[in-house]
Amino acid sequence: MIKINEKLCKGCSICVYFCPVGVLKTSEKLNRKGYFLPTPVREDKCTKCRFCEQICPEFAIHITDE
Repeated sequence: MIKINEKLCKGCSICVYFCPVGVLKTSEKLNRKGYFLPTPVREDKCTKCRFCEQICPEFAIHITDE
């Protein structure tokens, strides 16, 4: 399961652009700071490589096994 901390995310979309299997996309949902958040669209395709966690400059994304 992909969890995105809305309070930390700054909408840079690095996770969207660099996901090797295209699991994430930029949504139209804004967080409290006015940033567009990433959202999982193909979560079933996630390989749990955790690359998104590693490249997130704000440490706002986490992969769990739930």
